[in-house]
Amino acid sequence: MAQQQQQQTVKKNLPNGMKFVLGGMAGMGATMIVQPLDLVKTRMQISGAGSGKKEFRNTFHCMQTVVSREGPFGLYQGIGAALLRQATYTTSRLGVYTYLNDAYKLHFQKDPSVAASMGMGVIAGACGAFVGTPAEVALIRMASDGRLPIAERRNYNNVFNALTRITREEGLTTLWRGSLPTMGRAMVVNMSQLASYSQFKTYFRTGPLKMEEGIKLQFAASMLSGLLTTITSMPLDMAKTRIQNQKYVDGKPEYRGTLEVLGRVARHEGLFALWKGFTPYYCRLGPHTVLTFIFLEQLNQMYYKYILGSESKGSGL
Repeated sequence: MAQQQQQQTVKKNLPNGMKFVLGGMAGMGATMIVQPLDLVKTRMQISGAGSGKKEFRNTFHCMQTVVSREGPFGLYQGIGAALLRQATYTTSRLGVYTYLNDAYKLHFQKDPSVAASMGMGVIAGACGAFVGTPAEVALIRMASDGRLPIAERRNYNNVFNALTRITREEGLTTLWRGSLPTMGRAMVVNMSQLASYSQFKTYFRTGPLKMEEGIKLQFAASMLSGLLTTITSMPLDMAKTRIQNQKYVDGKPEYRGTLEVLGRVARHEGLFALWKGFTPYYCRLGPHTVLTFIFLEQLNQMYYKYILGSESKGSGL
């Protein structure tokens, strides 16, 4: 009875809208730190497209190449689109997941099972990906622009200029190009990331280790969650990146769909090329997962303390 009253208090005290706002703010804060790794991951994924030639030897060579050709700030190319993506994608996915997670606990009076967490992650990922696809398209194009010959660069001034020009020059539906693999990737990512984070956190807290709630627990759960998510989602991320960056020749797209991308990459560049950019992807996803959840916990704590004048009830994850 006391647990039910406490959960009802959480629902009353933390408005559903704030779950979305705080989730977006946490994602944007994490993105400001890891954006260079996201750019390197994107450059490595699109290198070799068409020619099959390996453009970068490794992560550090890619980063060195970007800095030498475009300057240190080249690593933050597309930061506006990255922040807009977090403001749309992460706001939606974390907001939906937190809402569903709280609703499950309130209804069933227990922590979600693995299957329930995975199902909620899939729903949250699909919702977030659809909302965030336009910003994703702009981000991929802006992050890859610097590697193109000068005559072929799109030269978007900022993310809003990119969205406006894409709509005007290629049509509104282009903003959702690659939405299916983007949603597929997001469903896999969130099924792995959010569900495993919740489960790892519960295991570390209630299992043999008996870890207390705090940054140490959040860090351990986040890093394991990030590793699992990287392994399962990278092939779909590769397909999404190639489709969103493709050009049309005589009105025909370079790729017809996700399966063609995966097949051509495996055939021409090798099976393990589907995990091209693994190191920067994990180095980006791991810390981004850690930072996002830590920021989310801290923002929740600040909201309860300074807005509601009470103790934090946690992030709901």
